[in-house]
Amino acid sequence: MNIYRTHTCNEIRLEDVGKKVKIAGFVETIRDLGGLVFLDIRDMYGITQVVTSADSADVDFASHIPLESSVCVEGIVRKRDAETVNEKLDTGLVEIAIETIEVLGRRTKNLPFEINGNSDVREDLRLQYRFLDLRNDALKKNIILRAQVIQFLRSQMIEQGFLEVQTPILTSSSPEGARDYLVPSRLHARKVLCFTTSTSTI
Repeated sequence: MNIYRTHTCNEIRLEDVGKKVKIAGFVETIRDLGGLVFLDIRDMYGITQVVTSADSADVDFASHIPLESSVCVEGIVRKRDAETVNEKLDTGLVEIAIETIEVLGRRTKNLPFEINGNSDVREDLRLQYRFLDLRNDALKKNIILRAQVIQFLRSQMIEQGFLEVQTPILTSSSPEGARDYLVPSRLHARKVLCFTTSTSTI
């Protein structure tokens, strides 16, 4: 697909066993079993388990990658042992034996909250670290659902002959609002108008 991956983290199946693949995503969990290190790699599509080999030089390196760092992993797909199958995952029957692992973006500070934790997090903290909050699985599903609903409504209205027109609306800025644009005013010297873009259907 691109230089960082050949598959998403939800695509690999039993029919891919033996293939060399490359995935990229965030490190969700790390399990160091002393000689073997298992990592769950997550992207917006799902999760894939990757594992180091016992004699690999990546064992110590992989075990010390901070959680939520972004990585690129290349390796061979293999079938999981029966006792390690995870039926909760679409990719739960397979794993990737790591040949190379590259850290694309290392997390350098402690996380202000657990990404997929069940504990309540203050809303102001979530908004302050919005880029982390958007990684939450429940929030991601809500965003995808909203996009699908809007896409469905838009396609239905277009089929009915409606025309979608974008118009500027004068408004005040808000922390979570649309992008603001400043336009010089011709009527008021040294003044500007602030507006955001909104979508309407007629």
